[in-house]
Amino acid sequence: MLKMICLTAALGLALGSTATAADLTFDGRTARASAAADGGFQLHAPAHDVAIAAQPMRSHTQSTLFDALFALAQQEMDADRVDAIRDPAFNQGNPVPCDCFQTGERWPYVWTRDVSFAADLALSRLDPVRTRQSLLFKLSAARDGHTPGLLVAQDTGSGGSWPISSDRVVWFLAARTLLDDPSFADQVWQALQGTLAQDRAAVFDARIGLYRGETSFLDWREQTYPAWTRQDVRFIGDSFALSTNVLHYQALRLAARLAGERGDARAAQYAGWADALAVQINARFWREDAGLYMSYIGEAAHPVPYAKYDLLALSLGVLAEVFPTDRARRALANYPAVEGGSPVVWPQEAQQPIYHNRAVWPFVSAYSLRAARHLDDATRIQREIESLMRGSALAGSNMENYEMRHLAVHVDEGALSGPVVNSPRQLWSVAGYLSMVLEGVFGVEADGSVAPKLPTALVPPLFGTRGSIALDDGKTRYILKRPRTLEGQLLVARTIVRKGNTVTVQLMAQPTPAEPAPASASALYAPPTPAVPTPSRRGTTWSIPIPAHHVLWLDGGDVTASGTFSLRDDGHQHCLSFTRRDGALESLHSPMTCVGPQQHLAGAAQWTWTAAAPGRVRVRLRYDNPNGPINTGVTAAVKQLVVQCTDQPAQRASVVMPHSVGPQDSTAAVFDLPEGRCRFSLEDGFNMSALAHFSTYNGGKGGREGVLNQANVSALLVAPIAAAAESSR
Repeated sequence: MLKMICLTAALGLALGSTATAADLTFDGRTARASAAADGGFQLHAPAHDVAIAAQPMRSHTQSTLFDALFALAQQEMDADRVDAIRDPAFNQGNPVPCDCFQTGERWPYVWTRDVSFAADLALSRLDPVRTRQSLLFKLSAARDGHTPGLLVAQDTGSGGSWPISSDRVVWFLAARTLLDDPSFADQVWQALQGTLAQDRAAVFDARIGLYRGETSFLDWREQTYPAWTRQDVRFIGDSFALSTNVLHYQALRLAARLAGERGDARAAQYAGWADALAVQINARFWREDAGLYMSYIGEAAHPVPYAKYDLLALSLGVLAEVFPTDRARRALANYPAVEGGSPVVWPQEAQQPIYHNRAVWPFVSAYSLRAARHLDDATRIQREIESLMRGSALAGSNMENYEMRHLAVHVDEGALSGPVVNSPRQLWSVAGYLSMVLEGVFGVEADGSVAPKLPTALVPPLFGTRGSIALDDGKTRYILKRPRTLEGQLLVARTIVRKGNTVTVQLMAQPTPAEPAPASASALYAPPTPAVPTPSRRGTTWSIPIPAHHVLWLDGGDVTASGTFSLRDDGHQHCLSFTRRDGALESLHSPMTCVGPQQHLAGAAQWTWTAAAPGRVRVRLRYDNPNGPINTGVTAAVKQLVVQCTDQPAQRASVVMPHSVGPQDSTAAVFDLPEGRCRFSLEDGFNMSALAHFSTYNGGKGGREGVLNQANVSALLVAPIAAAAESSR
C-alpha cells in the first residue's frame, strides 16, 4: 500500500542542523554543500562532487545548501546557452547556427514545448534576448507555395506530428511576456493568426466545443494512454486533452488582447471563442466522483471519461483561471503525492516502465508550485519546494525526471526500469528550479512585484537564527524579514518598502483558508485495461456480456447493468467500451467497438452515397500510411473531406491519417446531410512537412526530399448516428 505523505515537519529536519542547514538526507542518501572562498560552492552529491562558480544572482539564507543549489541552477542555465544546436535527425547531424538555449546536456537542440515551458517559467525574465531567438527558431514560413505568413512548428511526434499532437500553441505562453520588442511582437501576431486558424480548421470540434489532440508533454503514448494506442494513435488524434485545451484557451486570450491593441475586429471573436472554450473545459473534464479534472476524455463518437489525471494540465488550468476556485482548490488538494513529491500522472500503469509513468518531473513540480501559490495551498507549496531541492541536490544536477518515490535518476526493475530517458541540466528543469527560488521562496514575480507566500514550516531551515533572508538578482536586493511569531501556515507581505535598489518585505502570518483534506492514495496502480466488448446479434438486438467488476460504456455514458446488456438496433451506430473498477480506482478504457449500420464505399478519391432520409453521419477513411513510424515523423496525412449534396452548399471537414501499421481507420468527420445523393471527395490539406522548418529534416520522410502529405486510401466508411450522440456525456 502507498499512503499519502503528509509533509508537516519542517524542512530543517531533512536538511539536518538548522545552524548551517548544509545537509539534506532523503531515502538514505545525503547531499552536502559548502561555501568556497571565491563566492562559489562545492556540492557533495551522493555520486559525485560538483564545483559551482559564483553567480550573478545570489541568495543569502541560513541554508548553505539552498544557496548552493540556486547557484547550480544558474550555472546550468549558462551551460545551456549555445551558439549552435544539433540533432541527428536535422541537417545530417551537423551544427545549426543559433544563439539559443539547448534543451539539455543530452538534447542539444531546440524543441517547441521544452523551450516554451522553460521560457514561461524563468528564461523570459532572465535572458529575454536569447529566449526570443530560441523561440524564433520554432517559427516558420510554409514551403507549400500557397500558405501565407508564419506558423509555429509542432515537433516530430506521435503518428507523424500535427495534428495528432496539437500543443504547439504552448509557444504563445512563452511569447506573451516578450512583446516589448516591436519586431518580435509583430512576428508573434502573424504566427498567432495563422496557427489559430489552422488549429480551428483541423482540430477544433464545434459540436464538442474542444480542441482535439494529444496531452501536452505526455507524448509517449502507452505511458499514459491505453496500451492499445501503441500501434494505433488515431484515437489520440480524435480525443480531447485538458492541457492542450487550456493552452489553446491561453492563446485565444492573447489573440483577443493583441487584436484589440491593433484595432482588429476579430478581438471579440477570439474572446468569444476563449469564453466558450472555458465553459466546455469545466463541463467536460471535471470528474465529480474523483474531485479532479481528467487528463483527457474520449473522442466525439464515444466521449467517455478517463480515470487518468495529470499535474501539468491541472496546474495550467489553475493558472489560466479557467476552473472555479472551489473546484481548483479541491482538485489540487486531491491530486496525490508520494515520498518524492507529486508524480506527473495518476494513477500509475503497472506494466509500463518509469518515464512519465511513476515519475516526478521538476518543471511540472514548478508549475504545481505556481498553482499552489495561486490558491494559497501551503501544503503543496512546501511539498514542491522540498521535492525540487531534494532532486537537484541528490543528483548533482537539475535532471529531466526522477522515479517518484526515491527521486532516483534510475531504478533497476528489469523491463520496467527507468526513467528510460534522462538528461542532466535539462532546460525546463533548470528553469523550474530558478522559478522556485525567485517566485516560490522570495515571491519576486517577472514584473518586479513581490508577493511572498512562504510556508511557515520552511522558516527554520531558511532563516535559522537570522532575522531576514535576501535575494540579490543583479539589479535589486530583496529582503524578507521574519515575523515574531509563526502562526498559521503561510507567511505573506505585511509591508513592502522600496528604497533605491532595495525592497524590504516584512512578513506576517496569514490566516489561510481551510484546505480540503488531502486524498488518500490507497493504491498505486490502476486496474489492468479490459478487453474490448464482444456484442453478439440476434434479430434486431445486440447482447453484450459484462464480466464481473467491469463497467459498460455506451455512446459516452456508463450503463447500469450486470450480466448481459441488450441494445436494440435503432438504425444508428452506437459505440461501446469497458473499464474495470477495483475499489476506488478505475482502469483506462478498452478499445472502442461500434455496432449498427455502416456503409463501406470502396475507392480512393471520390464516392457517391444516397441517403434515404435526412440525418447525421460519421465518416471515416480506410487507409494505410506507411510514411513513418508510429512514434515520430512529420507526415501524418491531413486532408479536407468535402461532401457535395444535390442543391446544397458544400461541407468540409479535416480528416487525419496518422502513420499506421497496416490498414486502419482515420479520424472522423461528422456531416448533417439531406435526403438524396451526395458526393464525397478529398482535397489536399496541410501537415508539418509543409513547413520550411523541416526542409533539413533527415530523420524520416517529408524533410529534405520535399513536402509529403499522402496516404493510401481504400474506402470511405459512412455510419448514421443519432443527432444527440456528441453531447450525450
